[in-house]
Amino acid sequence: MSELPHHRNSKAAFNARAFLGQPDVGKKIEKYQKHQEIFAQGEAADTVFYIQKGKVKVTVSSEQGKEAVIGILAQGQFFGEGCLDGAKLRVATTRAMEECLLTSLTKAAMIAALEAEPKFSALFVSHLLSRNSRIEEDLVDQLFNSSERRLARLLLLLADFGKEGAKPVAVTLSQEVLADMVGTTRSRVSFFMNRFRKRGLISYNGKIEVHRSLLDAVLHDKPQIREEE
Repeated sequence: MSELPHHRNSKAAFNARAFLGQPDVGKKIEKYQKHQEIFAQGEAADTVFYIQKGKVKVTVSSEQGKEAVIGILAQGQFFGEGCLDGAKLRVATTRAMEECLLTSLTKAAMIAALEAEPKFSALFVSHLLSRNSRIEEDLVDQLFNSSERRLARLLLLLADFGKEGAKPVAVTLSQEVLADMVGTTRSRVSFFMNRFRKRGLISYNGKIEVHRSLLDAVLHDKPQIREEE
């Protein structure tokens, strides 16, 4: 039985983001505090989430207990959609990196909305295409770029450059986490961060402030961001 709201006026134009911002049957709006777990690796996969506000960290753990960060998700992104493709269990753990406002949809409600609303389907497909492109870019980055360039690109992505214009944007991750995501050591990240700071590409003020000059250095392949010797 469909869980799509049945009291909605069929004549009204459907607004996908407004739909995601309102609780209904099979759909909840939930707040998560910083560091709060959203779901854990190995739990039942039966819900899809949408980020209205905040950032979410995605990690995986090995049988030996080693944890690796595999993604940072931001406002406007879905996660947990593996359940739509038949996944029974969560393959990763997700935690709020800051205070988050999330929409959760049961698998049935999500499928009903995708089937009934073309605009919602378009929003979801756009998310999937964008994520696939990001995965391809990350693979190319990992194969062909130095760890210094990977760190620069990661900082720009985490700061959402292109959305905030030239205004410095803060990144609140430890060097250990950055090293894990880049695929290098903490000492190398510390070395690169100090080099970025000395050249005015970033600054520290309790958190990392990413400047427009870092983006210019990456885009124009300036010597501030170079292959490792």
